[in-house]
Amino acid sequence: MTNLLNLISLWALPVLLITVLTIGILKKVPIYEEFTEGAKDGFKVAVNIIPYLVAIIVGISMFRASGAVEMIANGMASVLSKFNVPTDTLPLMIVRSLSGSAALGVFSDIAHNSGADSFATKLAAVMVGSSETTFYVLAVYFGAVGISKIRYALIVGLLADIIGIVAAVLVCNLMFA
Repeated sequence: MTNLLNLISLWALPVLLITVLTIGILKKVPIYEEFTEGAKDGFKVAVNIIPYLVAIIVGISMFRASGAVEMIANGMASVLSKFNVPTDTLPLMIVRSLSGSAALGVFSDIAHNSGADSFATKLAAVMVGSSETTFYVLAVYFGAVGISKIRYALIVGLLADIIGIVAAVLVCNLMFA
C-alpha cells in the first residue's frame, strides 16, 4: 500500500500538468499568453493585500509584545489543568487564530522544552493541525476581494477554532493520556 501511495504522489503533479497542457493545446488556447495574464492578475492581488497583511502582522506583534498572551495564559492555567491541558499549550491556543508563524514558533518552543514525545508536544501538534489562522484569513483574503463586513465570518471562524482546540484536547486525552 505504501508503494502505491508513493507512486501516486510521485506522478500526480506531472500527470496533472501534462493533462492541462494537452487539453489547452487541443482546444487551441494560447497557453503562454494565458499563463502570463494569470501571473499579472496574481501580482495585482499580491499588491492589493499588502496593507491588510502589514496591519495583521503589526497587530499580532503588538499583542504578543504587550504580554497579553502570557497574562491570558496565566489566568486560564488553573481552569484548564483540570482537563489535563498543559500550561505550555495555552499560548498556542491564543496565538493560533492570529498567526500561523507565531503558532509554529510557540509549537517549536513547546517541542524543544517538553521533548518530542511529551503529551504537551503531541497536544500542541494536534492543535496546530486542527485550527486555522482566522484573523489572517479574514485580513488577507477578505481584504483582497474587498469584503469589509466580516462579523459573521469572524464568529464562525473563532467558533471553529474553539471546536478544533476542544476536539484536539479530547482526542489527545483519549489517545495519549
